[in-house]
Amino acid sequence: VQLQASGGGSVQPGESLRLSCAASGRTFSNYRMAWFRQAPGKDREFVGYSERRGGNTLYADSLKGRFTISRDNAKNTVYLQMNSLKPEDTAVYYCAADANIILSSIRDYTKYKTWGQGTLVTVSS
Repeated sequence: VQLQASGGGSVQPGESLRLSCAASGRTFSNYRMAWFRQAPGKDREFVGYSERRGGNTLYADSLKGRFTISRDNAKNTVYLQMNSLKPEDTAVYYCAADANIILSSIRDYTKYKTWGQGTLVTVSS
């Protein structure tokens, strides 16, 4: 599967943004999908994940309540809705996919085989 992330941009604190990750090449619903982010000078950080056929999601504890992941298997797309954005949310956001990753590894970015190119989100006043 190939992934194409989009939707990044510059927003002010408190605003919202929705990122998209479009997949092509394989059966999208077979893949666990995740979002990670990487701020300058920091390691890649788990944001959240979506189970293969939707329904189940899991988020980083620090982001619960502000970020929401959804997926549309008919459109081969997973979304990351980000609300009440803060300057510390500034990062490059990546989507990742893996058909075989086990649940205990979903927070570990080294376990994902396929990555999108990243989209930059800047939150600043």
